[in-house]
Amino acid sequence: MLDILKIRKDTPHCEDRIFLNSAGSSLMPLPVVDRMKNYLDEESKHGGYKLYDLYVDEIKEFYTEVAKLLNCQTRNVAFAFNATDAFAQALYAIPFEKGDIIITTDDDYVSNHIQFYALYKRFAVQTIRVNNLENGSIDLTHLERLIKEHRPKLISVTHVPTNTGKVQDVESVGRLCAQNDVLYMVDACQSVGQMPVDVEKIKCDFLCVTGRKFLRGPRGTGFLFVSDRVLQRGLYPLRLDGWSANWVAPNRFEFHASAQRYEVYEQSYACTLGLKEAVKYANQIGLDNIYVYNQTLLHRLTSTLAQQEDILFLDRGEKMVNIFTFQKKGVSKENLENALAKHNVYFSTASRGSALIDFDKKGVDWAIRLSPHYFNTMEEMDRVAEIIASI
Repeated sequence: MLDILKIRKDTPHCEDRIFLNSAGSSLMPLPVVDRMKNYLDEESKHGGYKLYDLYVDEIKEFYTEVAKLLNCQTRNVAFAFNATDAFAQALYAIPFEKGDIIITTDDDYVSNHIQFYALYKRFAVQTIRVNNLENGSIDLTHLERLIKEHRPKLISVTHVPTNTGKVQDVESVGRLCAQNDVLYMVDACQSVGQMPVDVEKIKCDFLCVTGRKFLRGPRGTGFLFVSDRVLQRGLYPLRLDGWSANWVAPNRFEFHASAQRYEVYEQSYACTLGLKEAVKYANQIGLDNIYVYNQTLLHRLTSTLAQQEDILFLDRGEKMVNIFTFQKKGVSKENLENALAKHNVYFSTASRGSALIDFDKKGVDWAIRLSPHYFNTMEEMDRVAEIIASI
C-alpha cells in the first residue's frame, strides 16, 4: 500500500494543479530537490573537486540504488545524461560493418529511429522493422523468422513507446535474442519508475533510462545498464576520456572494467545525487506497489472517459501502463489544449514527428497525452474526465 498523503506532502506542487505529464518530465520529490540544493550550496564553498572527494562514498550509492532497481550488479551501471545519451553510447559501442542488420519496431523512440538512419547513411547498416499483431504487440513469430533470415547484429525494442501506453513483451524478445546470440537493447525510458523492470528476466545487453520521467529525477540525468556479456566481450563506446579509460602508453589505452567505461569524467554530481535520491525514493516505495496503484489510476481515468462517446482512444496493446493518448471528435487540438490549460491540467501534445509510423497507421497527426503517476488521486482522474466532457 502507498502512503498517498506522505507522497503528496513530499510533492507539494501537485496540490495546486492536476499534473498528468510524468511521461514528459515529472514532479521531483522534496528529498531529491533538497539533496541537490544542499550539494550546490556546499559546492559554492568548497569547489567541485574537493566536494567530490568529501562525498565520493555517497555518490557511489547511485550505482547501488540503480542496481537494486534493475536487479543487477553495480558493475553493470553507468551514469548517462539522458536515455538518448545512454542509447548512443551503447549503439556506437557495437562494431557495425557495411551490410549489418538492425531489427527494430514501428514503435521505437524517434531519436532511436534517427540514429539508425544515421548509421545507414554513414555505414550502410540496414534497419528492418518487425510486424505488430492486431493488438499492437510485437509479432514474435515474424521476429523469429527475421532473425533466422537476416542474422542481425542488434535487436532494439522500446519497452513502452512515448506515444502510447502499450507494454511490449521484452522478455520474450530477450529469450529469442539469447537463443540466437544476438545483441539486445531495450529503451526503458518510459517504463522504469512506473513498473518493475528486471534485466535478469529481460535478458538484455543494454537498457537505457532517463531520470526526468516516471523516476521523478532531475533533467539531464539517466543511466545505462550494460550486461556482463558485453563487458566481457570488451565492447566500448566511441566517446572515451580519462575517466572511462586509462592512457597507459602513447598509442594504447585500457578501458574501465565495469560499465563506467560508458561514462565521461565531467558531470554534475548535484544531479547524480538527485537521481540517486529519486531511485532510492522509488525503491523505498516499491515498484510493485507503484505499478498496482498506477494501474488503478489508469483504469479509473480510461473507464470514466470511455463513457463519453466522442472520445477517440488512440492506444491499443495487450498490456497498458500510464500513458494515455486521445482526441475528442469535433474538437481541435488548440481547443483541447486551451481548455485543459485553463483548468490547470498539465499534459503533453504528441505530434506526428514523435511517432511517425504509428500515427500514420492511426490516421492522426497529433494526440493529447495524459500520464498520471502515483502522486495523483482518483479524484483527479474524475475531475479531468469532467473537464474533457465539458469541452
